[in-house]
Amino acid sequence: MGQSKQNNGGPPLPKKETFLRFLQSNNYSDETLKNYERDLETFENFLRYQKTRFRDVRKSTVEDYKGYLYSINRRTARGQKVVQRLSSFSVNRLLSSLRNYIKFLIDMDETVPIPPEAIKLVRTERRHPRVAELPELVRLIESPEKFERNRMIGLRNRVMLEMLFATGMRISELLSLRRDQIDYRGGKIFIKGKGKKERFVYLTDRALVQLERYMKMRGADRLPYLFVPLRGRNTKSSFKGVSKNYLQAKIKEYCQRLNINVPTSAHSFRHGFATYLAESGANPAAIQVLLGHESLHTTTRYVHASDRYAARQHRKFHPLRK
Repeated sequence: MGQSKQNNGGPPLPKKETFLRFLQSNNYSDETLKNYERDLETFENFLRYQKTRFRDVRKSTVEDYKGYLYSINRRTARGQKVVQRLSSFSVNRLLSSLRNYIKFLIDMDETVPIPPEAIKLVRTERRHPRVAELPELVRLIESPEKFERNRMIGLRNRVMLEMLFATGMRISELLSLRRDQIDYRGGKIFIKGKGKKERFVYLTDRALVQLERYMKMRGADRLPYLFVPLRGRNTKSSFKGVSKNYLQAKIKEYCQRLNINVPTSAHSFRHGFATYLAESGANPAAIQVLLGHESLHTTTRYVHASDRYAARQHRKFHPLRK
């Protein structure tokens, strides 16, 4: 949990640090803490932009905040100008953070300017998730060894992509992996996911072979993270592991060089994992366990990305199919 990076003369939200400490003490993940902190700092930036104090917030202020979030006049949590509009899903996350913060203030017997239920979420657009064709995903996974001049970087980046698709892990789970979490004999990894939920994910034989190649090339070092930057491997900076921004930027670069037009990110591998398992006949409940979802409804949003799967089900089960 960090401190607010921007103040710019305006009063901070009351009890904000206490709220963040409350989340921390209730075992929320570091990633969740960072998201809450950024979201609340974004609201602070808005109040400074509007020259409004928190105690003067009204329902109309919340509506103005929604408009601010959709505009390109908003500022990031660090006070920087933006160049891209937020999606409705991102706006709702920011609104939910604010609502939960106000609920906390009420629980602490603090005076709040509006009730939490006055913060209405926006209507989300219906998105039809797209997943690259399997041959394209395979080309993408294998591409780092083709495009990277440094063999170590090429193999390391390939293994990261292999493991994303083999296991369905989140990018945060992948990049926080430590060497002692890997069970090479069983081909499985014990991880703590969102909300500190524990589960096993499983490596394919193919991913395991590439991982063993990588570890052999990496050699004997004592760095704890599975994936470490090549630069500064002998310094303390390596203990941070590879960053999310680096991996996302590399995936984008590889897609451009391969002329893959379907928008693909680290999270797309997770969608692809669920989609292609479903297309092969995997039980949605099993996919739910592998993804670490609390609700089967969340899992079906991933599985329903497959048009081919839906078409096969239609041909197989429609009463007038013959």
